[in-house]
Amino acid sequence: MQIFKRLLRWALVLALTGFVLAIAAVGVAYWLIAPRLPSVAVLKDYHMQVPLRVLSADGKLIATFGETRRIPVEIANVPDKLKHAVLSAEDADFYNHPGVDWHGIARAGWHVIISGGDKGPGGSTITQQVARNFFLSPEKLYSRKLIEIFIALRIENELTKDQILELYLNKMFLGHRAYGVAAAAEYYYGKTLDQLTIAQCATIASTFQLPSLVNPINSPKRMLARRNWVLGQMLEHRYISKAEYEQAISEPNDAFPHEQPIEVDAPYLAEMVRLQALDRLGNDALTEGYVVRTTVTSTRQQAAIDSMRDGLVAYDRRHGWRGPEAHQELPPDAGNEGLDRLLSGYTDISGMQPAIVTAVSPSLATLYLSSHQTVQLGLDAMAWARPYRNENHIGAAPKSVDAVLKRGDIVRVARNDKGDWELAQLPKVQGALVSVNPEDGSIQALVGGFSFLRSKFNRAVMAARQPGSSFKPYLYSAAFERGFTPASIVNDAPLALPDPSRPNGLWTPENDDGKFDGPMRLREALVQSKNLVSVRLLDAIGVRFARDYITRFGFPIDALPNNLSMALGTASVSPMGMARGYAVFANGGYLVTPYFIKEIDDRDGKPVYVANPTRACRTCQERLLDTRPPGPPPADVGGHPANAIAAVPAGASTVAGVGDAVLPADAHGEATHPPLLAPQVIDVRNDYLITSLMKDVILRGTGFAAKALGREDLAGKTGSTNDHRDAWFVGFNGDLATSVWVGFDDFSSLGRANGVGEFGAQAALPIWMEYMGTVLKGAPPNALPMPPGIATVQINRQSGLPTSPDDPNSMSEIFKVEDVDRLRAQAAQQQQNQDEQHPYDIF
Repeated sequence: MQIFKRLLRWALVLALTGFVLAIAAVGVAYWLIAPRLPSVAVLKDYHMQVPLRVLSADGKLIATFGETRRIPVEIANVPDKLKHAVLSAEDADFYNHPGVDWHGIARAGWHVIISGGDKGPGGSTITQQVARNFFLSPEKLYSRKLIEIFIALRIENELTKDQILELYLNKMFLGHRAYGVAAAAEYYYGKTLDQLTIAQCATIASTFQLPSLVNPINSPKRMLARRNWVLGQMLEHRYISKAEYEQAISEPNDAFPHEQPIEVDAPYLAEMVRLQALDRLGNDALTEGYVVRTTVTSTRQQAAIDSMRDGLVAYDRRHGWRGPEAHQELPPDAGNEGLDRLLSGYTDISGMQPAIVTAVSPSLATLYLSSHQTVQLGLDAMAWARPYRNENHIGAAPKSVDAVLKRGDIVRVARNDKGDWELAQLPKVQGALVSVNPEDGSIQALVGGFSFLRSKFNRAVMAARQPGSSFKPYLYSAAFERGFTPASIVNDAPLALPDPSRPNGLWTPENDDGKFDGPMRLREALVQSKNLVSVRLLDAIGVRFARDYITRFGFPIDALPNNLSMALGTASVSPMGMARGYAVFANGGYLVTPYFIKEIDDRDGKPVYVANPTRACRTCQERLLDTRPPGPPPADVGGHPANAIAAVPAGASTVAGVGDAVLPADAHGEATHPPLLAPQVIDVRNDYLITSLMKDVILRGTGFAAKALGREDLAGKTGSTNDHRDAWFVGFNGDLATSVWVGFDDFSSLGRANGVGEFGAQAALPIWMEYMGTVLKGAPPNALPMPPGIATVQINRQSGLPTSPDDPNSMSEIFKVEDVDRLRAQAAQQQQNQDEQHPYDIF
């Protein structure tokens, strides 16, 4: 008995000594480690990484950028059933322990001892996991575990339990780039947290432990076992009833990927925004939850997408069927799994689904689609598929289905206007559309190509193409500044000018139709797009003057040729630059700067940037008080990066260089700001005359097809270049200035179709018409009113000079008032000359 008491006493002494030594060891360890422990106070105001969101002007999602999916949620908005599921799975005693589960740590230590050093499950609490995820690496070291415990104790001392749980629920990775429970709910189920069932809550809670391995998409069987265990824990802790448990455990796994729905198809614009955000906000742009609100409206953008797709597909079909995208030899017993593998490398592009031909006869083809459905096409569904020969010729219309398709062909199908499937083909031709508000330059719609998936090159802002005759209004405006009028007579006749660069040493420009109409008024010359008149006009006013003058429309001078070829539209411009230039005509003569970011908000919805663009503001008080005459834009506008995006070739400008151009001066606070006035670069009367000529282009000229829109406020100009390499239509009313370009990236010819060259009127104008007809439907007319200083005068059609009202060859024309007296004097002098010559006519 004495021996037993003595042994017990020694055991107690040893235990007490060991406890004291353990406490001392922990104290020494804390003393050594404490200076290196991070401050947990940062967790009180910790910003989770939240992706950048890009919205349209009407609040619809255009794009999301960032490596993580995360939707921060406050603990008060997390339903109890989800909190209980997570607590049951990870730390049932969370609200009771001091941040460290000593029993769990003891169990983990005992496991290490009996397993010979195996570092198995660590018994970490939620607080410890927060400490590890915010401050430590995931490596398993005893020192790291000790630091984790100290940080967890500090966290518990600094934060409430709800604050800790909120950090945990938002921070943890839950598979498939989803961080936090709200992002997981959206990705796996397409739901918000309050819409989740108990079983779905248990599923999300099941992913916390091994998110990459145990999630409802990658490993549904393992996930079901883990989910059912979590449900059992919820029942054991009385978070759910037996009936709820039974119902939840019988619920199938209905998770599948739910990508955040894109509501506005504007990928080219989205990429421009991403680059701008990085340039302005730095690397935090993609992680700090910024929301960028653009100027683009969803309806106008969709109209632009639809019109561009329809126009390019129409061009492509005019030039015939180029054959299948690929061909595979199919075994006789080919099944759907094998067909899916063959189609796995193809994606749906602009509604054109990849499909493989599984059977074909003279009257019918059976195709298996990537969407796992089977369709049949008859000859009427491919009647357009005449074989492509070259850009100018196509073969005969197909007379049987098997003349077009063969078994094993991989092709495209799409639904037509009636909803029926038909054979489709991805166009090789490309296009771009830019539509801006002439009042302030805000971009209303932008399309940079047929498909962003196929080509990231943004032709709307980076293309350097020749505008052809769509450039002539700038030249005519310069000529009107030099005293020419819409009635001035210029000869449309053959011309030969020295040009040492050509084999015969001569440059002999021609009209598109190869014909010459002799002397004609400038109004008719622009309506009929006479090249030789433009060359003579440029020669008359001087290349130097014309180049300097045309920079008023936002074009850098080095983009303008220093020779007479500029009259034929050989400058290097982008669709954005052309839309900006025509906006000057649309708004009364003011040069606005295109921009597409209206506002940037932080994660709390507070604006950190608000655009304050320059405005035409033609009738506002500030403009009426501005007495400065029209002239070249200030140097800071002419050299502003805005011009880089608007007009400089791709080699001299990239989208990254748009930065400052589309982010005008900041305007913070609630105070109202006076408008920033855009520089007036041309006289309003000059503008009115040019617009009048371009209205006639639509009423009776090369843009006549646009008359079908039934609007009297539209003006514009077609454009084509040598060998039909570029097709343009640029036009406007008071609401929108829109440019459309169609061409090949490699500068190949657009060719001819149905015996007609692919001029701007055939390739580009239909796109412009579909877009403008859609977005202006129901809108009241909006055109520049006749300004003071314009006179209407009767002129002789042949001479272009004022005449008497009883002249049978008279017509009305408009002039600047100061030109009328000069022209009347010229007419009188001409009449006098004729009278003096009359007696000699007798002989």
